[in-house]
Amino acid sequence: MRERFSDSDSFSRIRPKGAPRRGRRSERDDHEPEFYDFGAFFGNDDRSFHPEDPGTPGTPDNPASPGNDAALPAPAGDGPPEGDRWSTWDQSTPTEKGPEPRPAWVVTELAAVDTELGIVKTGKEADVFLLERGVPGTGRRTLMAAKRYRDAQHRMFHRDSGYLEGRQHKESRITRAMAKRTAFGKEAIAGQWAGAEFTALCRLWSAGVAVPYPVQITGTEILMEFVGDENGTAAPRLAQLRAEEADLEDLWEQLGHSLALLARDGYAHGDLSAYNILVHRGRLVIIDVPQIVDVVANPRGRSFLERDVRNVGAWFTARGLPERRVGELVETLAFDARLG
Repeated sequence: MRERFSDSDSFSRIRPKGAPRRGRRSERDDHEPEFYDFGAFFGNDDRSFHPEDPGTPGTPDNPASPGNDAALPAPAGDGPPEGDRWSTWDQSTPTEKGPEPRPAWVVTELAAVDTELGIVKTGKEADVFLLERGVPGTGRRTLMAAKRYRDAQHRMFHRDSGYLEGRQHKESRITRAMAKRTAFGKEAIAGQWAGAEFTALCRLWSAGVAVPYPVQITGTEILMEFVGDENGTAAPRLAQLRAEEADLEDLWEQLGHSLALLARDGYAHGDLSAYNILVHRGRLVIIDVPQIVDVVANPRGRSFLERDVRNVGAWFTARGLPERRVGELVETLAFDARLG
């Protein structure tokens, strides 16, 4: 049965029937795809935005606080008392969890369970699902978007060559395999996209860019902030927004602010359009960032930056924004990125 929870045909809630329940890590297939760490592409090998504070709430000294596993012990048995699987929070290493301080809505208790509520969006390279993580017997629960990248056999890599320019892996053999598109190289590319997006989201969130908060990554699944209402209604994309619902000037200012933060850090989205920007109650949120471009290292960096602005600018100018504003933003961002 299908319950609609957006005006777009690409957004619907599908309650899967007879879906197998997944257990904890010990029950998973030994051949689960390996997660490739591509944080080095963005110069963050020190993981400076992933501090693990031993004094955070939820320690034995503060047993009643949120995040304390001892306060709510997991029920006996292999499977959760409800839902589809136990929380995967403990399956991610410290560098595979979102930056601190974490928002209060992030559920870190290991007694929590995950319940899949349906598919939010399908894409060429990944699908996004609606996931609820909650602690049984309490009111502590939250909705998240689970973005799951497809393996090399079921994904399209038609854009890889341009975006990979200027990126190097710390192991030269992997870099060579990726460049030659060998079987191993394609697997490395498949693992790269999820890792690259999670790393980018952490960096951008920490810099103040309007992106969903990245909760954690396990393998090729990224759990992140669900941008939408508490009832599971996803926020519309900018392309879906009706003119009378849009505060054109405010949205343009929000866009310019986030793109300026990106540019000052030396990056561009790389594939920005009105279709990967969400607008929730007037708040503009940029999504889909696995192909983030280092505009200094990439020889086509400026062209990626300019294309981002002009692609989104076309939506704004069609609704009354003066064309000159688009060109002005391009020049401002190029200056911020020190591209001359």
